[in-house]
Amino acid sequence: MAGKPKLHYTKGRGRMESVRWLLAAAGVEFEEEFIEKKEDLEKLWSDGSLLFQQVPMVEIDGMKMVQARAILSYIAGKYNLYGKDLKERAWIDMYVEGTTDLMGMIMHLPFHSGDTKEKHLALITERATNRYFPVYEKALKDHGHDYLVGNKLSWADIHLLEAILMTEECKPGILSAFPLLQAFKGRISNVPTIKKFLQPGSQRKPPPDDKYIANVRKIFNI
Repeated sequence: MAGKPKLHYTKGRGRMESVRWLLAAAGVEFEEEFIEKKEDLEKLWSDGSLLFQQVPMVEIDGMKMVQARAILSYIAGKYNLYGKDLKERAWIDMYVEGTTDLMGMIMHLPFHSGDTKEKHLALITERATNRYFPVYEKALKDHGHDYLVGNKLSWADIHLLEAILMTEECKPGILSAFPLLQAFKGRISNVPTIKKFLQPGSQRKPPPDDKYIANVRKIFNI
């Protein structure tokens, strides 16, 4: 029997958090080995574990997988969260890419300060409200289903919930103009495996604080 997936990353969200979400939603237990100092990262470099000298890295099914998109696609396919055919997979990919773009903006927010941070937050709010959330609101309205693709829980739904919660941390009440997304948030949050992941004490990571950001800068020479 294969062991649990092992996740190699810092003790924070970053690009690994979506992997944690997807594994948790699939009901898969996983282990984590945290990169807490530069030497931890250098050890992974030196032993050849990182294909492109980058993390996240996930040990799964005898592979040491890198590149977040590849890792997520593999997990989604393995645990039946990637649609029933190529067309559904294409829609899932499009929706996931959109939420990834939005989450990428949010991930960069703590690395800004002062006026630039305020401008970046305003841009996040504008893009979420006018570019991204209207797409998902319309999708739910047009097909009248509980889920984004194929009326079945998929990677697209899990990723969207993660993006919604991240955006709400930046701007509470941002879903006020999107009633179908509000209902969607409630539904997906109550999927048993996801509900468990959202409880205190899970492997979900908190928003990054100043101490975490300072350590990330030190580890990765940012």
